[in-house]
Amino acid sequence: MGAFTILALIVGAAFFALGAVSDALWSLVWGAVCWACALADVPHGRAARARVWRRALVRTVTLASALLLSLLAAGHWYARAATPDRFYTVRRDSAAEPGALLALESFRRDVPASARAWRMLYSTTRSDNSPTVGSAIVLVARSLPPGPRPTLVWCHGTTGVVPGCAPSLLDRPFDCLPALDGIISQGWIYVAADYVGLGTAGPHPYLIGEGEARSTLDAVRAARRISELSFDDRSVVWGHSQGGHAALWTAILAPSHAPDVHIVGVAAFAPASDLIGLLAATADRPVGRIFSSFIVTAYAAAYPDVDFDDWVRPSARLVARDIASRCLAPPEALFSACEALLFLDGSIFARDPTTGTLGDRLRANVPRARFDAPLFVGQGERDDLVLPFVQERFVAELRALGQSVEYRTYEGHDHLSLVAVGSPVGVDVLAWTAACFTGGTLGQGAPNDAR
Repeated sequence: MGAFTILALIVGAAFFALGAVSDALWSLVWGAVCWACALADVPHGRAARARVWRRALVRTVTLASALLLSLLAAGHWYARAATPDRFYTVRRDSAAEPGALLALESFRRDVPASARAWRMLYSTTRSDNSPTVGSAIVLVARSLPPGPRPTLVWCHGTTGVVPGCAPSLLDRPFDCLPALDGIISQGWIYVAADYVGLGTAGPHPYLIGEGEARSTLDAVRAARRISELSFDDRSVVWGHSQGGHAALWTAILAPSHAPDVHIVGVAAFAPASDLIGLLAATADRPVGRIFSSFIVTAYAAAYPDVDFDDWVRPSARLVARDIASRCLAPPEALFSACEALLFLDGSIFARDPTTGTLGDRLRANVPRARFDAPLFVGQGERDDLVLPFVQERFVAELRALGQSVEYRTYEGHDHLSLVAVGSPVGVDVLAWTAACFTGGTLGQGAPNDAR
């Protein structure tokens, strides 16, 4: 038995193992091909031409398989989450009162020339009131108008659920933020929490409203302690996707957790509002498998009555854990998408995630509550993640509670293009936010004010 035959058997076994712990039928098939080729190389005839053909086949398949395994291994290594630097990991006084400024340093990555920025660490609390540390970016125009300035609070969308996935650590920290240039030109002070557990130690409260809101509100409080800046008491909160969910919860929680943060408006772009509807509509699709992996990982870490292994079927556990271990930003997102497409089939869940303890926890984190500030909701009509009909139903529920909602849909825009540079939502929300800050006239909130 030659070296290539032995290698074919080993590579085939590797593919069989990969297929056995996932839903990857192609991996099992490829393992069978490797073994069939290896057996074809075992001497059982004397025809020289047949031996040459068999050995050529074995070598071709073995080399191709080894190359494929090498590419998978290299991709897996390259797509790992970044390691937070010492700024995030040096021990801080997390027992300080929520909103205390613990560390501050200049931040330059991707900052426009017309602005200056800092990254900061601050004290906050988890939803169980245990003290912890959060990180955030603060940005202002280099030339600010005189006097105290209002705060534009940004809640970012999904970037992952593990340390290393904070926007302040990513190559593009202002990605999916509409109208950054407009924020700077208006002279608003931009405060963007990373949330807990993405730069600092986890767990990260992914789509867990109270945890997201505490991180956001305490970031505003800490930013106000930067001696170089002068804040007034007005804040408008923007958020996209997960950040839309966080923005809604920030407004809900502010009166009890941070009454000193006066929120005069909330703008949510394609918010992950109805978590039950979101999972029901997307769990069996590749993108839904990624977000399902994030959700069940975060909820299992936050809630003792939600167990990862109880909710994820055995053949999906390895891949789901692997997806949850990396960030949803290039290039990591591409590898996760390939895993979700190639190694998983259908939903990752062992049973309906909208039932039982997981379903109860999801319902408890739906931001279905009225708050005093006016609300702007922007929704892309071609969004295939947060579906328009789910959003319309949520908006109708809020209006029934007496919430002031200006709901605008955007023809031709999907989940990401809605908040891309040049999207009309940027123009609309800048004007709406300026009216919130000045007490001007807001839109009437027609049920479907399409743009």
